[in-house]
Amino acid sequence: MPDKRIQKILQAAEAMGQGAFFVEVPVGEDEIGRLGYAVRTLGTLLEQRHRELRILTQVTEKINAGLVLDEILESVYESFRPIIPYHRIGLALLEQDDKIVRARWARSDFSELRLGGDFSLPLAETSLARVLASGEPRILNDLEEYLQEHPDSTSTRLLLEEGMLSSLTCPLIAMGRPIGFMFFTCRYTDAYQAAHVDVFREIAGQLSVIVEKSRLYERLLTLNEEKNRLLGVAAHDLRSPIGVTQGYLRLVLAGTVGPVNQAQRMLLERVERSSQRMLDLVNDLLDVSAIEAGRLSLDLDEVDLEPYLTEVLETSALLAAEKSITLLTEVRGPLPRVRLDRRRFDQVLHNLLTNAVKFSHSGTTITLGARAEPHAVQIFVQDQGQGIRSEELGRIFKAFARGSTRPTGGERSTGLGLAISRRIVEAHGGSIAVQSHPGEGACFIVTLPLPHPNSPLN
Repeated sequence: MPDKRIQKILQAAEAMGQGAFFVEVPVGEDEIGRLGYAVRTLGTLLEQRHRELRILTQVTEKINAGLVLDEILESVYESFRPIIPYHRIGLALLEQDDKIVRARWARSDFSELRLGGDFSLPLAETSLARVLASGEPRILNDLEEYLQEHPDSTSTRLLLEEGMLSSLTCPLIAMGRPIGFMFFTCRYTDAYQAAHVDVFREIAGQLSVIVEKSRLYERLLTLNEEKNRLLGVAAHDLRSPIGVTQGYLRLVLAGTVGPVNQAQRMLLERVERSSQRMLDLVNDLLDVSAIEAGRLSLDLDEVDLEPYLTEVLETSALLAAEKSITLLTEVRGPLPRVRLDRRRFDQVLHNLLTNAVKFSHSGTTITLGARAEPHAVQIFVQDQGQGIRSEELGRIFKAFARGSTRPTGGERSTGLGLAISRRIVEAHGGSIAVQSHPGEGACFIVTLPLPHPNSPLN
């Protein structure tokens, strides 16, 4: 008669295969009992491995969600404790064609950090060159003994001054290229075993790519800030001479320095229009620079929308009349008072109305309207123009974006108006969207949230 324990051991093995690692297994001193011991031990190891993999997955998902390097490293510091012991984590990166290794970041459970971001050495003068060449993590479980054998190791001496006694040095290699090292250190000896090396290997590649991604992102932010600064300086320096040029042109056109014949006036007016386009571009560039640098400030006033929209429409009347386009207002129901930066919001509506005129044919109508919605007010500009292709709608609010639709009167554009408008609207806490189909015109909708429906903003 078969031993009933075999059936129970088989059931336990099947349960473990389905993720239930702690099940009752018969054990004993005979062969079947020893088989039970082996299956139970296997269950314990499988559960431990399953837990490690779950933690590793959670860790990599968490750190991969970050962009800025310091945020990612702080996440590493908070997340790695279940899988690797440490009282301190440090990061060093390779610089200057991988010839210099520089401490980039460190955090400790204790307040004192001796080995900080100002520490750097030629890679060739450190033992890290050998670690990098091997591509394998290095365990030093007695830093005092290591310093005795390598008395010139400044980094080891500084770690000992912080109270650290053992270390795990892990090379970071992203896409086949070394980028630096991560250091785990503890305040007791013999902290690290081969198992910790194996655990780090599990995520070394992903962690290295994440670190490199965040470093490149930080570099991109730095370059973008520098670009904005240079752009702002250049645009600011250009605005003054353009303004002076326009001033002299107006004097000449006014006959202040003598009579101007018709041919001369025509040429001078072309120059004036060109200088105005240059000034518009410079002002747009200054706005983009200010917005991207986070220097867009608002001077908010309480505004009664209906007369405000009528006033805005009047300022665009001449532009529309030149193309025989009719401008209308459409107010649907009573409108709440809102708080706006009038100068900045004038810029938004002027951009929308100018674009509508630019892409509309003579004899059509453009409507500037508003309507109250629950907890919001919507302002819209509706035209009967050429419309926008569906594949272009997603990028229309990006800087320098240009669609396939062409202005009906040969007008020119900087490609910045809608991008600037979007950022101004967002600075007011609102949003801007477009609804359009080719040949059916376009409707741009600005939505401004209100604390309560049909009541003023506080």
